[in-house]
Amino acid sequence: MNAEARIDLVCFEGCPHADQARENIRAAAALIGLRSEPVEWSEWDLMSDATPDSFRRHGSPTVLVDGRDVTGSGPGTDGMACRADGAPSPEVIAARLRQGFADQARPEQLGPR
Repeated sequence: MNAEARIDLVCFEGCPHADQARENIRAAAALIGLRSEPVEWSEWDLMSDATPDSFRRHGSPTVLVDGRDVTGSGPGTDGMACRADGAPSPEVIAARLRQGFADQARPEQLGPR
């Protein structure tokens, strides 16, 4: 995946929608033309002590692009929870990826991250 857009998947082991979220990330990459590169993302297990606190307030599964939930939702509570809306669709993820790439192309957005 292009290093300009960071994708994170927040979920927990056994989440009934996590596999669908993974499939939808791959499908979203194909929708925006990233077929030639393997899609890479970081996964954060809500049950792991190694998961940073900033990810712990999201429901499972949550797909983040550049730190923002692709659905536009913000973090929820401090407790682990399933998302009532399930995995975001490939189209929703693709739209956020396109926006992330567009943001990176703007001169005011260039510089250290």
